[in-house]
Amino acid sequence: MSSAQFDYTPLFPAGLPAPAARWTGLAKYSFVGGNNDPDGVPVEALAEAMSAVLRREGKALATYNLAHGPQGYLPLREFLAGKLKRDAGMVCTPDDIMIVSGSLQGLDLVNHTLLARGDTVLIEKETYQGSINRLARLGVNMIGIPLDDGGMKIDAVANALAELKQKGIRPKYIYTIPTVQNPTATIMPEQRRAELLKLAEQYGVPIFEDDCYADLTWDGKRPPAIYAMSKTGNVIHIGSFSKSIAPALRVGFIVAPWEVMSRMLALKTDAGSGALEQMVLAEYCAPHFETHVPELTRGLRAKLDTLMDALGEQFGTAAEFEEPKGGIFLWVKLPDHVDTLKLYQAALAAGVAINPGPEWSVDKPYSGCRLRLCFASPTHEQIREGVAALADVCRKEFGVPTRSANVEKRAQG
Repeated sequence: MSSAQFDYTPLFPAGLPAPAARWTGLAKYSFVGGNNDPDGVPVEALAEAMSAVLRREGKALATYNLAHGPQGYLPLREFLAGKLKRDAGMVCTPDDIMIVSGSLQGLDLVNHTLLARGDTVLIEKETYQGSINRLARLGVNMIGIPLDDGGMKIDAVANALAELKQKGIRPKYIYTIPTVQNPTATIMPEQRRAELLKLAEQYGVPIFEDDCYADLTWDGKRPPAIYAMSKTGNVIHIGSFSKSIAPALRVGFIVAPWEVMSRMLALKTDAGSGALEQMVLAEYCAPHFETHVPELTRGLRAKLDTLMDALGEQFGTAAEFEEPKGGIFLWVKLPDHVDTLKLYQAALAAGVAINPGPEWSVDKPYSGCRLRLCFASPTHEQIREGVAALADVCRKEFGVPTRSANVEKRAQG
């Protein structure tokens, strides 16, 4: 006699996200998320680093946080302090840095420190899906700021801040991804960063700077971080090793004034982020990071070229995009009548996974015909085959593109 299964449904509190679907594996052609180039992971050097650091310091694993305190493994924070000064112009000490379990935990800690339901933030109109989803779940009012080829438009920021002040509303922060913006891949010029800082100081609003893709510029150059340009401590900065080394390692970091850091530490109740990952990264990065990243970006740049060529061949003028200045993704506009949420479903059934634009924007109608394609993970052959398959699905569903490989094709019903 079988007993009835226990019903948990009445116990779930209101407001939970919709249940997740079971994992069924990656699509045959996967252009989603932030997966990186498998050939770009420095496996042998990481293995050597792991062996060396474990033999030297492995017994420290017996102590939470390796006895380095809740902000993380000191050699990794020391490496970051030097790297951030060299690459981003940031003057900070290891005590200004906290290691977290990927930048997503950084987002959560900053949000839970500063935000309450009903608060308002300024955010790029097109931005990281993870940020949008978190703010929506917290019941935060998002004011979308339009972008151009230099990132957030300063006049729009000024107008939004002035209008909110008239209503007696002080935003909790201005969220921006200024260096290789996700998903548009723009880079905010230094002058605009200075203008944004000036506005933030004028209205008493901090800037939340997400610099997760800042290492992946094609020419290896970047403007100084907004954090580096602030003289008042009104910037909270987060970054990650997910894009520069490997996303599965789940190691990110926060740089913030102690007034904020101390509050976040009180909320970080996980007994420490992965210690072995921190040890290996510190051991590997100190001697190798500066030579590894240019090699990684060369491979990524080649894959971008393959993707742009494939889109040109398969979609022709139906696919519009600006060439990115770095990163692992391409933001593509299709004709206005193409609904990329519907295209996503149809493409997935054909083995092609894409990020539909509305999931990466606070302006759903504007982004309805846009999509984000991550080119880092698939091989060059998979990029070409996947784009061809996507074009076939799009043609069948929406009648575009009408041309493929310079051959006219009728839309098939």
